Amino acid sequence: MASGSPKNVSGFIIQGFSDIPELQTSLFVLFLGIYLIILLGNLIIFLVISCNPHLHTPMYIFLLNLSLIDISSTSNILPNLLHILRTQQNNISFLGCMTQMYVFVALAASEYFLLTAMAYDRYVAICDPLHYIARMSRKHCAGLITAAFTGGFVDPVGHVVLISKLSYCASHLINHFFCDITPLLKLSCSSTFSVELLIYIEGTLLIFNSFLLTLTSYIFIISAILKIQSSEGRQKAFSTCASHLACVITLYGTALSLYMRPTTNYSLERDKYFSLLYIVLGPVLNPLIYTLKNREFQSSLIKLRQRDFFF
Repeated sequence: MASGSPKNVSGFIIQGFSDIPELQTSLFVLFLGIYLIILLGNLIIFLVISCNPHLHTPMYIFLLNLSLIDISSTSNILPNLLHILRTQQNNISFLGCMTQMYVFVALAASEYFLLTAMAYDRYVAICDPLHYIARMSRKHCAGLITAAFTGGFVDPVGHVVLISKLSYCASHLINHFFCDITPLLKLSCSSTFSVELLIYIEGTLLIFNSFLLTLTSYIFIISAILKIQSSEGRQKAFSTCASHLACVITLYGTALSLYMRPTTNYSLERDKYFSLLYIVLGPVLNPLIYTLKNREFQSSLIKLRQRDFFF
């Protein structure tokens, strides 16, 4: 990636939170705690689903992959941030910066697509339950997951290629805690029009369409739930998709407010904290959202504990 940018620097300096040096130790402890909570919560989900054949249904297989994305996305950023906070060594190579940005965008896009597939799964389960087994067979489920990850990892290729060809002749200091698209565009002294255009085109075609498909699924889901006669039946039907809906609102709410704006309206200092919220909020809340009132999952977890699976 770096070979296409002969005028570029060999690396960058990540500012992180060095503007508040008196809080470096406190921030290290805070972020370490958040990272361990994310790892623990999502690893429990992964292990419980993997070890219980009764949970090998589309809904839980999707949840397993969502946990893998949450672990991978935070592991792409937080360990490096912790290293910076602990050692104050905040240099990153050009290739390392492009790689971190690519992995971040790829996993984020994969999560959008996976949530769309999960919305379709809930749509079929509630609106067409008689054909659920046929429409959400293991083959179809695997196809949706493969499509989600393929689309996610293809999506940022254009961004990375164009950004790697920009000239960075000004400051090499990235006013952020990782290599994100907007801070890098702010550093460039060449035209960023093509990159911004690609961001809006792909954002509209891919992410916004994923949102529309998810929204459409929930319009049909809510319509079907309202037609259920008994209040108990409506509550039971809604409970099957409430967790996914909460996850969708959290992800899209933070993402749209953070990224779908012209770069002239960005405040790097403010958006640094919004980015942190975007990165950690979902991975922290998802294990709680999906398992807190899920009796089937809790029952499987209790069985594993009784077998001394967890030390």
